[in-house]
Amino acid sequence: MSMPTALAPASLPLAAAMAAGIEQQPLPLLLLHGAGAAAHLLLALAIAGRLVFAAGSHRRKEPAAAAARGAGFQWRRLAVRTTWALAASDVFLAAYSLVSWYLDNTGGGGWGLPDAVAGQADAVSRAAAWLLLAAYLQLEYRRRGEERFPAPLRLWWALFLLLSVLAVAVHAAAGLQYKLPVPALSWARDAVSVLAGAVLLVAGFSAERGAVGGSASEEALLNGASETAVENDTVDSSMFTGAGFLSVLTFSWMGTLFAVGHRKTLDLDDVPDLDHGDSVAGLLPSFKANLEALTSDGSGGQKVTAFKLTRALVRTVWWHIAVTAVYALIYSLAIYVGPYLIDSLVRFLNGDERYASKGKLLVVTFIAAKVFECLSQRHWFFRVQQAGIRMRSALVSVVYQKGISLSSSSRQSCSSGEMINIISVDADRVGLFSWYMHEFWLIPFQVSMALFILYSTLGIASVAALGVTVIVMLATVLPMQIQEKFQGNLMDCKDVRMKATSEILRNMRILKLQGWEMKFLSRIIDLRKIEESWLKKYLYTSSVTTFVFWCAPTFVAVVTFGACMLLRIPLDSGKVLSALATFRVLQEPIYGLPDMIAMLIKTKVSLDRIASFLCLEELPLDAVQRLPSGSSDVAIEVSNGCFSWDALAEVPTLKDLNFQARQGMRVAVCGMVGSGKSSLLSCILGEMPKLSGEVKACGTMAYVSQLAWIQSGKIQDNILFGKEMDSEKYDRVLDSCSLKKDLEILPFGDQTVIGERGINLSGGQKQRIQIARALYQDADIYLFDDPFSAVDAHTGSHLFKECLLGALGSKTVVYVTHQIEFLPAADLILVMKGGRIAQAGKYNEILGSGEELMELVGAHQDALTALDVIDFANGGNEAFSSSGPASLCRSLSSAEEKDKQNLKEDVGKVQSGQLVQEEEREKGRVGFWVYWKYLTLAYGGALVPFVLIAQILFQVLQIASNYWMAWASPVSKDAEPPVSMSTLIYVFVALAGASSLCILVRALFLVTAAYKTSTLFFNKMHMSIFRAPMSFFDSTPSGRILNRASADQSEVDTSIAEQMGSVAFSIIQLVGIIVVMSQVAWQVFVVFVPLTVACFWYQRYYIDTARELQRLVGVCKAPIIQHFAESITGSATIRSFGKENQFVSTNSDLMDAFSRPKFYNAAAREWLCFRLDTLSCLTFAFSLIFLISLPTGLIDPAIAGLAVTYGLNLNTLQAFVVWYMCNLENKIISVERILQYINIPKEPPLSMSGDKLPYNWPSEGEIQLHNLHVRYAPQLPFVLKGLTVTFPGAMKIGIVGRTGSGKSTLIQALFRIVDPTIGQILVDSVDICTIGLHDLRSRLSIIPQDPTMFEGTIRSNLDPLGEYNDNQIWEALDNCQLGDEIRRKDLKLDSPVIEDGENWSVGQRQLVCLGRVILKRTKILVLDEATASVDTATDNLIQKTLRENFSEATVITIAHRITSVLDSDMVLLLDNGVAVEHDTPAKLLEDKLSLFSKLVAEYTMRATHT
Repeated sequence: MSMPTALAPASLPLAAAMAAGIEQQPLPLLLLHGAGAAAHLLLALAIAGRLVFAAGSHRRKEPAAAAARGAGFQWRRLAVRTTWALAASDVFLAAYSLVSWYLDNTGGGGWGLPDAVAGQADAVSRAAAWLLLAAYLQLEYRRRGEERFPAPLRLWWALFLLLSVLAVAVHAAAGLQYKLPVPALSWARDAVSVLAGAVLLVAGFSAERGAVGGSASEEALLNGASETAVENDTVDSSMFTGAGFLSVLTFSWMGTLFAVGHRKTLDLDDVPDLDHGDSVAGLLPSFKANLEALTSDGSGGQKVTAFKLTRALVRTVWWHIAVTAVYALIYSLAIYVGPYLIDSLVRFLNGDERYASKGKLLVVTFIAAKVFECLSQRHWFFRVQQAGIRMRSALVSVVYQKGISLSSSSRQSCSSGEMINIISVDADRVGLFSWYMHEFWLIPFQVSMALFILYSTLGIASVAALGVTVIVMLATVLPMQIQEKFQGNLMDCKDVRMKATSEILRNMRILKLQGWEMKFLSRIIDLRKIEESWLKKYLYTSSVTTFVFWCAPTFVAVVTFGACMLLRIPLDSGKVLSALATFRVLQEPIYGLPDMIAMLIKTKVSLDRIASFLCLEELPLDAVQRLPSGSSDVAIEVSNGCFSWDALAEVPTLKDLNFQARQGMRVAVCGMVGSGKSSLLSCILGEMPKLSGEVKACGTMAYVSQLAWIQSGKIQDNILFGKEMDSEKYDRVLDSCSLKKDLEILPFGDQTVIGERGINLSGGQKQRIQIARALYQDADIYLFDDPFSAVDAHTGSHLFKECLLGALGSKTVVYVTHQIEFLPAADLILVMKGGRIAQAGKYNEILGSGEELMELVGAHQDALTALDVIDFANGGNEAFSSSGPASLCRSLSSAEEKDKQNLKEDVGKVQSGQLVQEEEREKGRVGFWVYWKYLTLAYGGALVPFVLIAQILFQVLQIASNYWMAWASPVSKDAEPPVSMSTLIYVFVALAGASSLCILVRALFLVTAAYKTSTLFFNKMHMSIFRAPMSFFDSTPSGRILNRASADQSEVDTSIAEQMGSVAFSIIQLVGIIVVMSQVAWQVFVVFVPLTVACFWYQRYYIDTARELQRLVGVCKAPIIQHFAESITGSATIRSFGKENQFVSTNSDLMDAFSRPKFYNAAAREWLCFRLDTLSCLTFAFSLIFLISLPTGLIDPAIAGLAVTYGLNLNTLQAFVVWYMCNLENKIISVERILQYINIPKEPPLSMSGDKLPYNWPSEGEIQLHNLHVRYAPQLPFVLKGLTVTFPGAMKIGIVGRTGSGKSTLIQALFRIVDPTIGQILVDSVDICTIGLHDLRSRLSIIPQDPTMFEGTIRSNLDPLGEYNDNQIWEALDNCQLGDEIRRKDLKLDSPVIEDGENWSVGQRQLVCLGRVILKRTKILVLDEATASVDTATDNLIQKTLRENFSEATVITIAHRITSVLDSDMVLLLDNGVAVEHDTPAKLLEDKLSLFSKLVAEYTMRATHT
């Protein structure tokens, strides 16, 4: 192939070469041939090696079966034929080229010029490579019978297409820029290559889609049929998986979903499933395998670091990374075509003879580059979002699995708030980083391309451009390091705040009852203030970097043009416009750098946090030696056991443990509060760190915890706990647990949805559901941690008889109990004291052998002395004389027979609809009022006009500076310049400086408004939440509130102001472009107006679907957080039942439900942008065609060139306007969700401004109920029905009744948790509805049923408001029997209390609650089953303490232990919300038919055998 003579601009060194008579081609042609030859040579070597290896392996292996002729077969055949055709074409062209070259050089000397050699090498290597590839596909690939093409092969085809397109571009540039006549042979090769490359790429990806079904069927051999069925179902229902090439190219596969979304409001059921590869099931195995391969240290341990975690993620989504890299490369090349050719266009418009025939070719090249730019960008963006979704799913799944397997020490070191932040914020951030993953190489590549173009136009002055670009980029290092520090501190503060918020939301009821909610709100506000200080620093630092980077292109232009002036390089309008267009494109890498660095910093912080979490210690699997069912006679054996919750503690929690329980034995565990009873069960479960000894367990286990753990969801699902429904067995379990009557009353029976933590069930109902769950599992070993304490005497008797003695008669049962009456039924009793087994044996054997059990029994007998008032003439003495399990069964049976009346349930909290509704989400367009509220919240919106004015001024000055450069530069080097070079530069510098100042003002105002707005939103939302009535917390899972306080608040803190700014700024820029373009060709409006209308029609059509998809993303996120929080809380129960896999599977389903709307939302956005890009390309094409059609000289070429320079950005900016608007509408949903919670109905005022209550009110403590009717909602039945009772002051009142009779509702009415509907409550003649809530609640005291402690110290738990001195606190501790225990601690009153008080036993927590009321010493005290969690001896001590400290107070006691109310001055017996009996205990007991007598008789019968 003869190489033509090159012509080049005089500014290039090439001119000097030409002057010396040396022929050479421009550098791009040489590079192109060199790169092509190298790439094809590597391919040829790789395939040759593969064929040699395959030949050897075939001698050892039988050939594989032929592939089934599926959809992929047709594509494979097309690919093979295309490869042969291309190989034949390349062989012919290479032969022709070599012959021509040989003939041209015969008689000449040597090999010729380097570029000629490179051209021949390229031709020969192409022919060899494609021949080998065709042979490989024909022989080896077909023999292996595969339908999918290997990923490296598909990547090669993509690269080949890129090289082919690049060759077309270089040849076009050679013809236009260098006036080289490109041979027809080259054009022919280019045409064949582009066509073949496109066909191969389509075939490669379509064959992969066709093979998906086949691969699933192959995997069936390994994974089993059921998994394959699931995979195939997923594949069939994903719109993306089955789409054809054109549909994928244009995103038309989204059409169906848009049609549905336009017709109706989308629900989650309308959103199609994910492709198997995007689901957790498809991702997790490979991610875990990659992570384990990278982190295993050989000894079985794992050391996860942020770097290893990143590598595992990269390996998991490597295909997406590779394919997006190709798209990003095509995009980067395409965006520089315009700036490169702008000089040629100006010369053409100026009538340059050399360019006279190139107009149409220029237009075609401009438009082709735009098409490639649009297509590559759209698919690049879509694929990176898909990769981000995959990364997030993989991380959340791994974190969840880690979370439910953490050891107790790890749980203490990492709070639930921190874990929630990891899955809600950190995993999100890593997913978002996929947008930035190619910036590392793209930014240097794009800068290099820009400098290449600048060098070709401005020569040596481009070195100045390089220098200043590097300086600008380096100048960001320090601010970015500062930003990283601020970001880390901000996240740490957020963790602390979320941890505190989570704890407060869990315990909101006790805070309301005590009147402490505003004190705890102030704690949250204080934590937020620390967070805000870092937020402020972070925002202002980011505003400085924003300023630097908006000004960077202007700064680069000033320095570059200044260098031209100093070096006396002549500037004509073509060069200036080419440089300006290049600077404009250079904005992208310079803008991208700070974003990339900021995101890198955030992502590194998040990866570090995730990695450190994954390094936490897990529960050791070998703590308990688990034997299969039936393999041993011994069910549980502990030998020389020594266990401690704190490995560093001097004294272990449990020591010298030696006992065994044979199969079928009942083992009772008893002892004083804090003696180690619950810890004993924990060591059997393997939950407690083992210091020494051995634990063996034979068979499956079921565990019932002391504090009920109930999942949100249906009652039936809680009982089945993942097992198949067996109706007969299910009915038996409901009978055994006395649940049938409860379910009959509930509006939806066992389909009733339970609120978070069982909020709409009584304590007894929660425990019975827990027991039912354990019974239904049909395990071998049952561990009960005192579940009978939460139920009344009648129910406790029934549960013990039906469950422990009946349904579990043949099972091994270990039960902790404080009820002495349940001890004789045990085959073995373990009496705990100080972490040791003090006594062990049968009841009668150990009763007289030591003082520990005698102490408990003695306390029990003391309690029973109150029953001596009863005359047991009717055979009661037999009950006293009998003993042992048989008599207990008889006595329980008689108790059952004595009372068969219907139990009426309290359904107050359960609405006629479900209590917990689907999360509310707005429907339709986000209202204008949401935007208005956001804009006007800070300073009444006063800063908004200043921000807009600053941006408009910036845009005007930018256009003015570019207009000046275009107008004031000569059209060609021969023309006379309108102004001097120095004037040209000075005016440009002045305009550039003014525009930079505008940007600084804009950035500062925007950040100030953003900071103020986020602060106000936070304070308003939290005030509203803390002032909400208790019914709001009962019906709202805390996950929803936490989601708003973390994710939505984060958006308001850092994103929304920026998004709003982006919308306004891009609209202003778009208007600027249109104004400039219309200066040259007002006719552009003929096309622009209808296309803009089409754009907005598309945007409206799109937003109907996208908005609901974004809302679904928000709604689907809360269940993940809630399920995670629930799983962490109940991890011990989940592990004891062996249900980890079930919960991991549920988490995977929730993750997929979240990923579905997210994935289709990403696709929807690209669907829209593709169509907008197409429309803006039409506008640009029209403008270009119009310009080249005008007669020469009719318009100023420089101004026309300026219009085209701006027009190059039209499609990007038009897409950005709509993109930012849609993004803002999606983001503003966070504001909408926060505003929902700002407008929650509030409780009545905390204090009344009218008459002040006397300081000592209530002085008497008299309570009068007048015709009291209470219900929980207007549509519900009354729970209390016309109560009229007076409780005289300074009396002890006992309130008794079956579970659900209205006892707790009466107490809630007294504290105004729920206000009376009819009637009134008077305390010392003051109607409590006429005074403030805090005025009332601060004068009353309560010890709640669920003992609550907050993270902090013993001091802060006893006195949260800081009202008492140390002496008073110590006195209270001594009174509640905790003084000695606290004195033994090193830190005394400052002894730490961890989250939920988990480092203190339940009994000790109850004693702390007693200490609080002793400190408060109010005139009215309520005990709501306050001694349920303590042993009888401690109960007696508490009763004695209360008698001494509250002798002058009105004490209202709700109790399941009859002895707790027998010494009352008055008893009120409630049944179905009505006061059935109301008198002194003695009078009520005289009437043998009274309900109270029956309750006492029941208790006596089960108790007196001891």
